[in-house]
Amino acid sequence: MTAETLVREFCDAWSKKDADLLTEYFTEDGVYHNMPLAPLNGREAIREFLAGFLAGVETAEFRMLHLVASDDIVMTERVDVFRMAGREGNFLVCGVFEIRGGKIAAWRDYFDMAQVTAFLSG
Repeated sequence: MTAETLVREFCDAWSKKDADLLTEYFTEDGVYHNMPLAPLNGREAIREFLAGFLAGVETAEFRMLHLVASDDIVMTERVDVFRMAGREGNFLVCGVFEIRGGKIAAWRDYFDMAQVTAFLSG
């Protein structure tokens, strides 16, 4: 599977809202870093975060706008759409994925934290 195919599959898998499934895409020592926050290091830390976050999510969809891949690096521009507590939030996100051995070794997302905070507190 190419790095591009893996990232597209991973992004599509968010609609299943399954933290265990999403975590399986990462290497054991994988890093997930929402850039405004501290990085999550290791598959277990990633799984715990995803399980907690997804517990409040009614629907999740990553709408791909652009994707560029070069070897084991994939960059995405997406609109991440989450429905929580009956409200829908649409967030423009740029992500960088580093792939190693067919798994995500690092995922960094860049987005407007103020927009996310306003949505979560509203």
